[in-house]
Amino acid sequence: MIPMLFIRHGATKGNLERRYIGRTDEPLCAEGVAQLEKLRPSLWKPERLFVSPMLRTRQTAELLFPGLPQETVEGFRETDFGVFEGKNAGELSGDPAYRAWVDSMCLDPIPQGESPAAFKTRCRAAFLDLLPAIQEETPAAFVVHGGVIMAILEAYARPQRDFYDYHIGNGACLQCRYERGWLHVRDRA
Repeated sequence: MIPMLFIRHGATKGNLERRYIGRTDEPLCAEGVAQLEKLRPSLWKPERLFVSPMLRTRQTAELLFPGLPQETVEGFRETDFGVFEGKNAGELSGDPAYRAWVDSMCLDPIPQGESPAAFKTRCRAAFLDLLPAIQEETPAAFVVHGGVIMAILEAYARPQRDFYDYHIGNGACLQCRYERGWLHVRDRA
């Protein structure tokens, strides 16, 4: 059994403006830092700390677990939102490509970006690749993006739920245990 924390990074300015922020390397904003200060007392300290290479996740990890070495995982990058990057739904409402993507239930590839299927496959493969290196009973934390958490839990959490059922807000955490090939979600911190 491996205790695990899945933590979504604190808010950025783009998050507050409800923008598609994938490859844009934004820092945390003041509200994001406040979210993490509120979360910190409810967390236990992991022995292994895995992060996305994006600034917002690395800053989150440092605020929550100061001085703990961060292991950067390329496969945990946020979705590449292509031509939608940096824009919000209001700004994209007249764009036929955006309308077509939304009409596909956001399942089609994003123009000049990444397909949801490729994103999920990438995140899940990165998670599975790490498991052999994490010893039994070694607490691990994953400080990543909301979509990364949803992709991993949709595939490996039991009872099985839909991708969007695992959505958590910025600066929030899901506590899990990994046992016999499955993630068991205990609670939200």
